[in-house]
Formats: sequence, structure tokens, C-alpha cells
Amino acid sequence: MSDVDVNGDVDLVLRSTRVITPEGTRAATVAVAAGKIASVGAHDAEVPRGARLEDFGDDVLLPGLVDTHVHVNDPGRTEWEGFWTATRAAAAGGITTLLDMPLNSLPPTTTVAHLAAKQDVARSKAHIDVGFWGGAIPSNVKDLRPLYDAGVFGFKCFLSPSGVEEFPELDQEQLARSMGEIAGFGGLLIVHAEDPHHLASAPQRPGPAYADFLASRPRDAENTAIESLIARAGRLNARVHVLHLSSSDALPLIAAAKREGVRISVESCPHFLTLTAEEVPDGATEFKCCPPIREAANQDLLWQGLADGTIDCIVSDHSPCTTDLKTPDFASAWGGISSLQLGLPAIWTEARRRGHTLDDVVRWMSAAPAALAGLGAKGAIEAGRDADFAVLAPDETFTVDPAELHHRNQVTAYAGKTLHGVVRSTWLRGERIVENGTLAAPSGRLLERNN
Repeated sequence: MSDVDVNGDVDLVLRSTRVITPEGTRAATVAVAAGKIASVGAHDAEVPRGARLEDFGDDVLLPGLVDTHVHVNDPGRTEWEGFWTATRAAAAGGITTLLDMPLNSLPPTTTVAHLAAKQDVARSKAHIDVGFWGGAIPSNVKDLRPLYDAGVFGFKCFLSPSGVEEFPELDQEQLARSMGEIAGFGGLLIVHAEDPHHLASAPQRPGPAYADFLASRPRDAENTAIESLIARAGRLNARVHVLHLSSSDALPLIAAAKREGVRISVESCPHFLTLTAEEVPDGATEFKCCPPIREAANQDLLWQGLADGTIDCIVSDHSPCTTDLKTPDFASAWGGISSLQLGLPAIWTEARRRGHTLDDVVRWMSAAPAALAGLGAKGAIEAGRDADFAVLAPDETFTVDPAELHHRNQVTAYAGKTLHGVVRSTWLRGERIVENGTLAAPSGRLLERNN
């Protein structure tokens, strides 16, 4: 990327000795005009007349993170989470764009009218930019194209029960019908890939033992579902995305599919990459999610998959609930981990331990999710993009106190953990929306595909 000449409209200049750009980290000055990045120039570049200078010294200036997997649950289950609280937590964690999942809200985002209802609720509450996934369920094939035309970024489906009755899973025939319809207009299908037959045949032992819960969600359920998904996507030339990969056994299947030209991408999540089954105490259902947190050896292989590009991106799968639903019984407790505010420091803490750089983290948590969703204005510090930034003190540490988290119910699997990376400030289209933990009034916009 070549530098772009700064023009007279520049109103803000950001400076750091460490700016993460698509070409790497360098000392630079970033000029902003009307909420867009006008140029990325030399560290000692002249500040245009009338522009305000913000010099962050050695703190790192990175592009705002993009989280394409967030369950906001608003409207309908707003006591679980809402747009006001979720977007505050995201902003405090350096996230400037999120995409909301189509389920756990009432109504689910399965028709154009339901999408409009959710947009109406979100519009005045969003502290960051928000877009929406649509849902693919057995009864709404006719609604998929209208939803796409209304601006959803793609469609989520389940291959096994979702946990809420208003969002049923697709069987293989229904999957083929929905995938074919979505492929016909060039859309993206994102898939919770666990095979229901493997889940049904796994041992089901209620109680507080994490080992029993882990046995109830075997790797084979993921592996079989992903293998079938690859085959079907290849036949239909469909674009598919595997959500929240936890089984490292599936990595060779995915890598082979990519080599063969199957249009498949994959995400994993902070909890799979930083937490291990060995550390989960019995009864600690704040660690419950589906698919589950697996063993340390499995985690090592997931990191290898990130390093070699088999796994494309890291997103939160923030799936909160009220405290009372996290009962000590792993079989009956709600499955979901809340991490919007903590994903960046959690991943950075583990990434640096494993020899990765902040450039890697930005690729996994900003550039790749933006590319997945087609968010061309997001995901990088380069001329023409939105002036969305996070300022990070990467060597500073903090200990996670649930009372300091902004999501609605302060339940977290990270309580008491010491993490590297303190978010000093977050910027949305050139406006500072978070400074040292203090949030400004909501200024996020509702995004639609290709806008």
C-alpha cells in the first residue's frame, strides 16, 4: 500500500511508534478525514493545519476488531443480553464491528419482518457498528432471498438441536435445499456442525462432572458433520463457513478441502484456544459451551491450524444467559461463554506465549472476519477504510474482575485470570468511544451487506 497524500480535509491525526498495517507493524502517522483513513504516513509527518493530534507513544494502534459471532438476544431475551450492554462490552474490548446471530432473540432473524424488528431495537442502543446474520430453518427457504436482499450478511443453520425451539435444526435434505437456494444467489451459509446421530449415541450422564459433559459431545460429532458439509458444498459449489471449531481432528479434512477448491472457511474461539478441559472444575458451568472446550493437546493442534491457515479467524461466540441458568449440572445448564470484552487480551496472552505476534492476532481477529463478511471498509489501517481503531498497551497486565465487565450478566470463565493487553481507547470512524474504560454515548450504525 502506498501512502496517500494528506489533504486539507484532515481533522484528526493519530501517531504511534507501533501501527499495525497490512504490510506489518511500523512507526506511522494515520490521518483521518470525515471518519475515513486518508493516509498512513511517516511517523514524523507534518500535522495539517487545524487537525488534532493524538500521540499514543509506544502503545499499539491496531484496526478495530471485527467479531462476526455474537448472540445479542435482543429483543425477547434481553435479560440475557441486549444491544446496549453487548456493544458496550465489545467497545471496551477493542471491537468496533459485530455481527449478531439470528437466534436466542425473539423473534429469530428468519424473515424480513423479524430482521426489521431487531434493527428497530438495535438502532439507538449500538455503541459500535452492528450487522445481522439471517437464519436458515426448515420452514423458511422462501424467506432466504428476501432476507439477503434486505441486507443480512449470510445465513446460520444448525445440524443438531440449537437449544431453543423457535430455531430448529436442518436435516440433510433440508440442508441441501437451503444450501442450494443460498448458493443460487451467491450467499454464505455458516454452520453449527455437530452430527445429531453421534450426539444421540454418546453417553449422557447428568451431573457436575466436566468429564461426563465432554464425553457427551464427542469429536466425532464435529468431524462427521464437517466431512458431510464439505462433500455437499463441493457438489453444489456453495460457500460455507464452519462455526466455532473445537475438534482438531477435523483440520486435515478442512485443509484437504481447501486444497481441492471447496469454498470453505473456518473459525475458532478464544475459549477453545486459551482454556482447556483439564482446568475446568466440576460444577463450573461458566465453562460450558457446545461444542465443548477440549484437552490441551487438542488446543495445541488448533493453534497449528491457525498458524498454517487452515483456521481463518477467531471470533467470540459470545453466548450469554442469566446467572440462574448456569446451574452446577453440566447437562441442564445453558451452554455459552461470555467473552466480548476479553477476547483480545485472552488471545494475545496465549499468542505471545506461543511465539505469535500482534500482527497475527489482528489478521485473525480483524482482517479475516471482515473479509469473511465482505466488510470492505473494516479490518485494516489503510487509506479508504473506516477510521476504526483500538489502542493497546500489550505488555500491561490485569486480573479479570467480573464486576468490571460491561455485558449484562457478569458470568465469565476468565474470572481471576491475569491477562496481557490493556485496551486504552477505542475509536469508531474517527471518534473516541472508549477511553480508559469510560464509554461515550452510542454512535454505532446498523450495517447491511455491501454498504
